[in-house]
Amino acid sequence: MQMFTEQEREHIRQELVSAAEADARIIGAAHLGSAALGRQDQWSDIDLALCLAADADFNEVLADWTHRMYSDHAAVTNHDVRRGTLLYRVFLLNSTLQVDLSFWQATEFRAIGPKFSLIFGAAGEPIPAAQPDSTDVIGMAWLYALHVRSSIARGRRLQAEHMLSGMRDSVLALACKRHGVAAVQGRGLDDLPEELRVQAADCLAQSLEPVALKRAFRATTNILLDEMRYADAALAAKLTAPLNIVVSCLDVD
Repeated sequence: MQMFTEQEREHIRQELVSAAEADARIIGAAHLGSAALGRQDQWSDIDLALCLAADADFNEVLADWTHRMYSDHAAVTNHDVRRGTLLYRVFLLNSTLQVDLSFWQATEFRAIGPKFSLIFGAAGEPIPAAQPDSTDVIGMAWLYALHVRSSIARGRRLQAEHMLSGMRDSVLALACKRHGVAAVQGRGLDDLPEELRVQAADCLAQSLEPVALKRAFRATTNILLDEMRYADAALAAKLTAPLNIVVSCLDVD
């Protein structure tokens, strides 16, 4: 068994679109993800949004399409992701191809962000993708910072790295938001300006040795202090001194 090819992926995509068009219970469909922007590459998956008719039995449709994925397309397993009332059923095929089928009510079928390309049917007015709240992100960042400090001090190196990773994710989400790129799941990190990407690399601990953890912690805190000033200057003014104390009490080299 080999990894899927782009041709195999597109063949499966067309089969699924044709099946959706032939299913009277589905009144609309759209490409999501990279296909919606015409940016597929050899690693891209299939991401289809399916809009159900008002009188369709949701569980029946879900069961039938799940059966189709296993019987017709060699699915190995699936995993459900819920976002509000939306259900994303994510399938893993034998070829390692990922197929995301999301099931939408007609009243909610619309673009949420730019990655939505209507195939057939009608969609509601688009709405912008939700952005993380800066205050919440900053709050998580300083919470993680406190736990980085205590974990390093206690010699709990793996826990320290785990907390540092969470802090770094929060800090870089602020940077992504400021620069207008995707701020969730790391999707916009490689679209940040080069200077920030270089700084982000310094936030990665090169090992679990205390000196490496401390240096990465200092670098992450420095970016946090900068990004806070852009996101919420008043909150940054309150947090600057405590965060400097958090880092300095570890005697960062």
